[in-house]
Amino acid sequence: MAGKEDKPLIVVKRIKKVAGGAHGGAWKIAYADFVTAMMAFFLLMWLLASVSKEELKGISEYFKMPIEKIVSTGPSTTGSSGIFVGGGKDLTRKDGEVSKADDNSDKSPQKMLDEEGLKQLKTKVESVIQDNPQLQSLKKQILIDITDDGLRIQIVDNLKRPMFALSDDELQPYAREIMKTIGKSLNGVENKLTLSGHTDALPFPNKEKSYSNWELSADRANAARRELVNGGMDETKLLQVIGLSSAVLYDKTDPLNPINRRISIIVMNKKAQERIEKNMSIEAGNAEGVQKGIQASGPKSAPTSAPEAKPTTKVDAKPDVKPAAKTEVKP
Repeated sequence: MAGKEDKPLIVVKRIKKVAGGAHGGAWKIAYADFVTAMMAFFLLMWLLASVSKEELKGISEYFKMPIEKIVSTGPSTTGSSGIFVGGGKDLTRKDGEVSKADDNSDKSPQKMLDEEGLKQLKTKVESVIQDNPQLQSLKKQILIDITDDGLRIQIVDNLKRPMFALSDDELQPYAREIMKTIGKSLNGVENKLTLSGHTDALPFPNKEKSYSNWELSADRANAARRELVNGGMDETKLLQVIGLSSAVLYDKTDPLNPINRRISIIVMNKKAQERIEKNMSIEAGNAEGVQKGIQASGPKSAPTSAPEAKPTTKVDAKPDVKPAAKTEVKP
């Protein structure tokens, strides 16, 4: 028993080494993730700066689609395999998907607003103007009514608040706001529009008469067109932009009344639109006929130039033969 108690006790200590602890390599991974995230962020900023507004709008519409539409399987009813709105691979296309199987089928006409629809549009435009605090004091200068051609929106001058500077085609800031507001409200309408500029009967102060109320009214109509488009209206909706000077007065009893200076926008009904489009097609046909006539008369003018060269050759040959013979006989 005594021998066992005298045996020495051996204690083995094993030290567990922690890989670096707070000074290990974990921070490298975190830093790498941070650098990757920053690179992705700046790459995204660069892409957003280099992409056009139309492409950005298409990307936005793509992410607005329901998820079940994106992940749905099987071909679409129109035969297109793309997942983008409108079919195909173009992000900017969001309507007008055409079936590949019926390329020759007749296209259904676009739905146009009838008389009742134009009345509802009138109410909509009036409410949009009413809800805009900046246009509260300008409501009396915006006249909206239904005519035989459709919905007419007229922005008229006021003696104390004209839309344009005197003898100028630059819109005042409040007039620009009116045009932009109206442009937004008309953008979703399928009906085509006409736009006309009007002046009063006061002659343009120009002794040389190189610039008159006709040019001024046309320039003002184009200035209004630009602001409507800036407000969001599709430019292809316009069929006519014309200047009528003082030919169509609002107040015929007083040709110098400021109300005669106005911009008139007409959202045309189906009848008026078909009439103008028919006149435009007739003009296009006449222009095409004139062009064909010019092209047809082109080859006929070529032979007329050829005979002009023949007499020149004969005249050049005569002096070489006959004068030489005469000089030889006379001696």
